Formats: sequence, C-alpha cells, structure tokens
Amino acid sequence: MHLFAGTSHPALAQSVSKELGVTLGKVTLKRFSCGEHYVKYEESVRGKDVYLLQTATRSPNEDIVELFLLCQAAKLSFARTVHVILPHFPYARQDRVTEPREPISAKLIAHLLEEAGADHVIVLDLHSDQIQGFFSIPADALDARRIFADYFRGKKLPKPMVVAPDVGGAKRAKKFADILGAELAILHKGRPEHQKVEIHEVVGDVKGKTCILFDDIIDTAGTLLSAKEALLSAGANADVYAAATHGIFSGPACERLQSAAFKEVVVTDSIPNDPASFPGLVILPIAPLLAKVVEHIEQGQSVTDIYKE
Repeated sequence: MHLFAGTSHPALAQSVSKELGVTLGKVTLKRFSCGEHYVKYEESVRGKDVYLLQTATRSPNEDIVELFLLCQAAKLSFARTVHVILPHFPYARQDRVTEPREPISAKLIAHLLEEAGADHVIVLDLHSDQIQGFFSIPADALDARRIFADYFRGKKLPKPMVVAPDVGGAKRAKKFADILGAELAILHKGRPEHQKVEIHEVVGDVKGKTCILFDDIIDTAGTLLSAKEALLSAGANADVYAAATHGIFSGPACERLQSAAFKEVVVTDSIPNDPASFPGLVILPIAPLLAKVVEHIEQGQSVTDIYKE
C-alpha cells in the first residue's frame, strides 16, 4: 500500500504513517496564481493500493477540490484501488432538505468523490448515519466513542452524566453513555436562525452531576454556551465538560469557549488545532485508530472487530 496526503493536515498524516511504519508517498501539491490546485504524483502508483489522507478544515472547499484531484490523478495513473481517508467529512450537516429549494450537499460530495475515482471511503463520526447511504462504493464509518471513553474513565469523574445537546444527537450520546457507564440527559433546543441557539428544556435530572456535553462537531460554540448555562441553571456541578470529535472552532468559537470556562473541551485531532487556542482545550489522537483500520483492510480483516479488541 502507498500512503499519500493532501495539504489539509500534515501532522495527522505523519502520525498515521508512523503508526503504519510506512513513508509518506511523494506528491507535488501547489497552487497557480489564479488559485487553481495542481497535483502530481512523483512516484509510480501503477497497480498499487493507494490511500489518500485528507480532512475538511476551516477551508473545506479547498480541501475537497484537492482531494478530488488526488483521486483522479491516482486513477489516471493506473492505481489498482483508491482508498480515501477523510476523518472530517465536509458538508455533513447539509444532509437533507430542511427548507424549500435547498440542495442535499453531503450527497453531492459523496457522488463527486466517486466520480473523482474513489473506490472506498473511510470517515469518522458522520453527522448523521444516513450519509453512509449516499455512497454506492464501500464506506467505513468509524466512531471515536471509545477514544473519549478511555480518556474520561481515566479522570474518575464524580457522578458523570452524558448530555446530548439536542434530540438529534441523543442516539450518539446514549451510545457514549453506555460505554462510559453514565446516565443520559437531553437538551431540547431550537434554532431561530443559522448560528443561533435557544435551549428550551433539560430532559433528565442533572442536579449535582458532572456533565459531559457530547456531540460530533463544535463549530461556533453557540450551542455549548447556551447548553452550559441551562445545565448550571438546572443544578449541575460547576465542572462542566464538552467533548466532540471534530473541533472546527470557526468565527468566535475560541473567544466564546475561553469566556465560558468549561472544565475541559475535549476534541480529536481530526482537524488541525493549536492546543493553546484557549485554556482547557484537550486534543486526543486518532492516528492509532486510522492506522489499525488500514491494517485490517490490507489484511482482509473485519474493521468492526477493532471495536471488540
């Protein structure tokens, strides 16, 4: 197998290559003065199993176009298979039509990846399970629950309670609560408009509990601020944690999280972030999980068995 990486997350690419014990393949990635991307493999991939590591950062359009070109260049260079490792899948929150005349953007991205030449996609914590069905090629949808569970178990929190920030995230939060052996609470929220959140009710007894707000994405952090206020008003322990797989931290997120003074905000390194972005930020590595998945694929073993180990 040959592992190549786009420009989105060099540190993660190096970590995965180190876990696998392979050297990153040589590829030229640059931009023309007009902004167009240029891609060229500097070594032969003919007849090889090619793995492409790219993630969606705060520049998702640039990241995904570069990935499309990497896929097509590999196919046109006679790669046997093209496996795309895309930890943070872009446009995942646009997975259905919620208002008249909207696109289903996540479905379009899935189709474009296939058209570009991807034979297989590996993603981490999709915003909704239905996105996996947007692909007509094999798609391994991984989850990071055990990574978070191992971390929080080590903290031995008093009376831990996992909190879903909305009804849509209740299933995800329940699975995490079961692994952690904790109770579950759900927040009932509304969005009067994009990037604005109102918490209407806390479903569950959080009084005296150490709450862990668990979600897949932290973007502008508006939900987290409202959620923490609602939990404290309902009598939760003052030490409130926030955990999410993908720390996008766009716009005013870092300032908001610094002022909110969570005990900790725990994310994975699916998106590159500076650990010093704000006090209390903890970043957990996903390279061991990704490397193990690749190893199982290469050996023809079940990916599901990884979660049983």
